[in-house]
Amino acid sequence: MEKLQVINPATGETIGEIPATPLEETDEIMRRARKAFTNWQTQPLATRLHVLRRLRHYLIDHLDEAIALIAEDTGKPKVEAITADILTVVDMIRYLEKNATKSLRTRKVKTPLTLIGKKSYVTYQPRGVVLVISPWNYPFQLAMIPVLNALAAGNSVILKPSEVTPRVGEWMAHLFRACRFPDDVVQVAHGGGALGAELVAAGPDYIFFTGSVATGKRIQQEAAKRLIPTTLELGGKDPMIVFRDAPIERAVQGAIWGAFTHSGQVCMSVERLYVERPLYVDFLHALKAELDRLRQADDADSDLGAMTSPSQRHIVHTHIRDAISKGATVAWGSEPEQWPERRGLQLPPTVLTDVTEEMDIAHEETFGPVLSVLPFDDEAEAIQLANDSSFGLNASVWSRDLSKAKRVAAALVSGNVVINDVIVSVANPYLPFGGSKESGIGRYHADVGLKAFCHEKSLLVDPGKKKTEVNWFPYRGKLPLFRTLVASLYGKKRSPLRFVSSYLQLLKRANKR
Repeated sequence: MEKLQVINPATGETIGEIPATPLEETDEIMRRARKAFTNWQTQPLATRLHVLRRLRHYLIDHLDEAIALIAEDTGKPKVEAITADILTVVDMIRYLEKNATKSLRTRKVKTPLTLIGKKSYVTYQPRGVVLVISPWNYPFQLAMIPVLNALAAGNSVILKPSEVTPRVGEWMAHLFRACRFPDDVVQVAHGGGALGAELVAAGPDYIFFTGSVATGKRIQQEAAKRLIPTTLELGGKDPMIVFRDAPIERAVQGAIWGAFTHSGQVCMSVERLYVERPLYVDFLHALKAELDRLRQADDADSDLGAMTSPSQRHIVHTHIRDAISKGATVAWGSEPEQWPERRGLQLPPTVLTDVTEEMDIAHEETFGPVLSVLPFDDEAEAIQLANDSSFGLNASVWSRDLSKAKRVAAALVSGNVVINDVIVSVANPYLPFGGSKESGIGRYHADVGLKAFCHEKSLLVDPGKKKTEVNWFPYRGKLPLFRTLVASLYGKKRSPLRFVSSYLQLLKRANKR
């Protein structure tokens, strides 16, 4: 049986292995998921939320175990493991406990006067089997949040976690067993791209994918062949706009954390920092001074961790070398050839200036500890520079003038915008999250995110007391009456009395037959 190697990114050591799921088992996995769905969907929502609450309590009771595992599997500092991976998950569970009943309850909606006597409702039904394919940068958060929403809505789930962080995937499987979820309501399948392709081909009812644009496009193509609806949460090249009237010290700290948390391996990382020209030199100086304070080590107090994926480390190398060869300046850090030798995948932060459009780093997602800093002259140029990207996931605007900041935020083509802060919108479960342009399709989190895992079903009810309807056959003699009815209800000279008169005549004619 094929094994997935578990490598500690901080040391480069192999620390274990996880059995891969054989490709030939995908049909059986789908069969079990469909069988589990038939029972899970009939459970009252209160019962499903009780199981999620049990999971929340288990996570808190095993907090140190979860922190250590996530940090070791990804190479991130333990503080980031708890704040970005675990805290967001337990907060989402609490959100579902408080809001899922209201979000998924049957809603009565208005019925137009022309359908007098009837009542209209919207109901929410689970889709069926949801396939969640999750990435390695936040392997717990970015897997669990869509899984939990899908489960709360009544679906069964097949989760394929990243093969780069398989121990987190295996621990999630343990988590569902330990919290006594019904058999096969959640199944975890381990493997790489080939397994993901087989699971898509097995025909789930919905696909939720988080990862690269290239892989997302392939999944979308395969899903389209089968008319499988999807949510795609893809990459970013997020801009940070700092005006001269920004809270400077806060903006400097925000830029450093936004660019280098989890070594820049965040789809919402600040990769493009635009600073208004009168502030540019002083801001860059302050930025470099604060970077001198950061610690990169393999201990609990480290600020900077390691890269998680060797292939992503290579992409970062390539982007920096390409930028330098085309005229970029290393304003902080050093060229890749001068980086110190390390046992693991740690990369030192790099700040680049003099970045131009022909450089790969100007428009491709780097997904590493690299920040490009560029000046701008006015509000219009800042908006133009920020929007000049194929991505549109997240952006931030920094100014004490909140009217200006909101005006600029409204002009940015981005799924999410933060004012005087960075990244944090994803931590609010009440805000929908997703991207525009090549950053993705659809939204999750919040009310819309829960409902994404449901079919919206319209229900129109007639008491069935009338023998016929005015618009049913025969049509003989009805056209003038319908013309009067429509004109009296929707024309410039509305006349409720003429409408009622026309309707009663139509009803009388219909009952004559």
